[in-house]
Amino acid sequence: MQTAIQQAPRRADVIGLLESASLPTSDLADGDMTDFFYAGPSSAPIGIVGLQFYGSDALLRSLVVSASHRAQGLGQELVEHAEQHARRRGVATVYLLTTTAERFFRSRGYVVTPRDSAPPAIQSTPEFASLCPASSAFLSKRL
Repeated sequence: MQTAIQQAPRRADVIGLLESASLPTSDLADGDMTDFFYAGPSSAPIGIVGLQFYGSDALLRSLVVSASHRAQGLGQELVEHAEQHARRRGVATVYLLTTTAERFFRSRGYVVTPRDSAPPAIQSTPEFASLCPASSAFLSKRL
């Protein structure tokens, strides 16, 4: 499956999809959407992924594909697109937290990483500090 992936969705258009997957939205501002990507119509995206940059590190967040479009490769396409974007921005390592998709990310080269080894900027993000439960898997991938 090769899907057109667009950049910078409107925050209002992605909230429903994020909330349907129980992903945090309270800390997302309109300005964060610059480094978010989506597939499908802009007013009703079927897949989303976002990045937040902290020097040579990035936090991958908000990967979700609508239930009716899962298991077709869209999640993988979105992650690869985000990783390419991160490489272009000079990122060396991408980090993420997940409660449900550890196997998906591990099959794409991410490794379980001790939380206490996270860079300070990643540790200070709302996702790391409070929005994602302490039981979340913390993973990283060197680009």
